[in-house]
Amino acid sequence: MNYNVNENGFYGEFGGAFIPETLQRSIEELKNNYLKVISEKSFQDELKQLLRDYVGRPTPLYHAQHLSEAVGAKIYLKREDLCHTGAHKLNNAIGQILLAKRLGKKRVIAETGAGQHGVATATVCALMNIPCTIYMGETDIKRQFLNVQRMKMLGANVEAVTFGTKTLTEAVDAALTDYCNNPETFYLLGSAVGPAPYPDMVAHFQSVISEEIKKQLKEQEGRENPDYLIACVGGGSNAAGTFFHYLDNEKVQLIQAEAAGLGVDTDKNAATLHNGKIGVLHGSKVLFLQDEQGKAIDPYSISAGLDYPGVGPLHCHLATSGRARAIAITDQEALDAALQLTRLEGIIPAIESSHALAALNKIEFKTSDVVVLTVSGRGDKDMETYSKYFDK
Repeated sequence: MNYNVNENGFYGEFGGAFIPETLQRSIEELKNNYLKVISEKSFQDELKQLLRDYVGRPTPLYHAQHLSEAVGAKIYLKREDLCHTGAHKLNNAIGQILLAKRLGKKRVIAETGAGQHGVATATVCALMNIPCTIYMGETDIKRQFLNVQRMKMLGANVEAVTFGTKTLTEAVDAALTDYCNNPETFYLLGSAVGPAPYPDMVAHFQSVISEEIKKQLKEQEGRENPDYLIACVGGGSNAAGTFFHYLDNEKVQLIQAEAAGLGVDTDKNAATLHNGKIGVLHGSKVLFLQDEQGKAIDPYSISAGLDYPGVGPLHCHLATSGRARAIAITDQEALDAALQLTRLEGIIPAIESSHALAALNKIEFKTSDVVVLTVSGRGDKDMETYSKYFDK
């Protein structure tokens, strides 16, 4: 089976570009130019230089010995938390800002949930001296205050979204509305969601993660392929990057850790791959949480970065085809896993990454299994959330 995108922007039955006429020109411009531009030598040279000298790549592949002993398998952590800005989001933001410059764009917009993509976008816009507006739900602004201050210090205009649940879903809605009204603007989308070609473009820019895993695992284990790859999935950008170069190797098991909130059987979850139905969300045919009328319902997760009712088309295809296994992680399980990693390895993970860590306790490993888990971000931004839990 083919797990890559086709020429029409579909992964199996998922994907495509279901967009209003006002967006057609902008999306066509992107579709017709991005592969050509990113393949140019000058683009690749600048991208590689910035990834190395500015982002801080390659990020380490760390053998977590104490965690390995606790889990009963050989666990390697891909340390995206050590990127500049503290998360994997900068990989994609660097690539897209270089593309925006080459397309002659003078203004950038973005959406953000946990604030990591907002910080990454504000960072690259400061670097390239391009004004940017970041849309962020009012609820997320309150729970991710530190990242909001970082964005403002970097010069971004942070627009609070005050309708609906005031979280990531509405932030995407607001950004798409701006994009429709301002076609000369560049929408720097942070996850592997939205209309084609965004899911594929974001996956391409994040694929440096799995590219490095192959090389680093070869150096440390004498083999390129782990037995398992594990990543958290909200929209799915870090998981797309983690899986990218392994999609066609079915000997490597892919694990998608999604947010179960208070439980998959409650109305307080964001477990799209478990509970979602097919429909069109934010310009793409995907699985998403919806009511009987097909309208997106409010998701819930302790994690602002996973608090999204849908999931990218690549991950829908991987899950429904059986190529990947989706594991739903509750808030409590994620919090417990965060504390476990912190106490065993001295690494404080983002609450999003903690969902991936919690999946380790739901898989029956052999002691010989080699497992690579992507720590997508660091936990500085989540200290208020963690403190409420740990101070009990």
